[in-house]
Amino acid sequence: MINNRRRRTVRGAVAAIAVTVAMAATAGTSFASGDPAGAADRARAAAGVQQQQAGKAREAAPAAGVAGAVETPSFPMMGVHKTTTELYMYWTDDQGGFEPREFVTSGFDVFADSIDVDNDKDGWSDHTWDVYKDGKLTYSWIDDDDFEYHNNQVGKGWNIYSTVLSPGSIGGAQEADLIGLDKAGVLWGYLGYSNGTLTPRTRIGSGWGQYTQLAGQGDLTGDNKPDIVARDKSGVLWLYKGTGDYKAPFASRTRIGSGWNTYDRLLSVGDLNADGITDLVARKPNGDLYRYSGTGNAQAPFASPAKIGHGFQIYNLL
Repeated sequence: MINNRRRRTVRGAVAAIAVTVAMAATAGTSFASGDPAGAADRARAAAGVQQQQAGKAREAAPAAGVAGAVETPSFPMMGVHKTTTELYMYWTDDQGGFEPREFVTSGFDVFADSIDVDNDKDGWSDHTWDVYKDGKLTYSWIDDDDFEYHNNQVGKGWNIYSTVLSPGSIGGAQEADLIGLDKAGVLWGYLGYSNGTLTPRTRIGSGWGQYTQLAGQGDLTGDNKPDIVARDKSGVLWLYKGTGDYKAPFASRTRIGSGWNTYDRLLSVGDLNADGITDLVARKPNGDLYRYSGTGNAQAPFASPAKIGHGFQIYNLL
């Protein structure tokens, strides 16, 4: 089961961000639906957020944090409703799918990307980078001791990137790092510090403009180094294996397979089925959602797809 303290921390942090922005301006165990929630569901979820922000019902840390570092975390999938701008979270159920969605807040259309990271290596999100559509980058968290919310601006001008993501630590340190693909097709790397600040960017390479999707969060190949996948314009998916060297964080690409242009969104929220291997989530234009379970084998990194939901065309998935 997902640790409720981590759940409240992530949900509360996102809700707090949305409140700041506003002031400034039936799913089974492994089959989640994207259909809108009713008013009663929203009220119950909002009450849960208020309880979290008050710091009630705190729990012990998950066992993973005690047993040792977790190299492949699990993060919630977030969806912003395209019409209402309501934000929903889908928590992994550790069985390959998602639990029923939880309403978080409205007015979440100012964000281009929201990137959870696991810096303490306990398997769950503890900090979040948010990329705003106006180019601002912030780093947020809720203190585990007093539940005080922190949201620091890290930089601006991040709207030069068409894609920003964190595959994990590309340089071997404990803290997660960021990569950004600019509109000229150059991929850049930023090493992260524990307070969310970043080193000056390092050029990873050019020619990445041939890809329409990048995804990755954790280890796909069993060597405890974060990997990413990239889909090209013809629908071929490629694996870029992590090297652990921040100056050249990815090895030469390996072809995974063709036909991936059947999907309009690829993303990773880490480990969906609690096997310690990163999985991939893929959405079709009609809203059907699929899981590609990670195998840990670089030659064939994903198992056959399994349908885990429908109705997700209503969201911009983050």
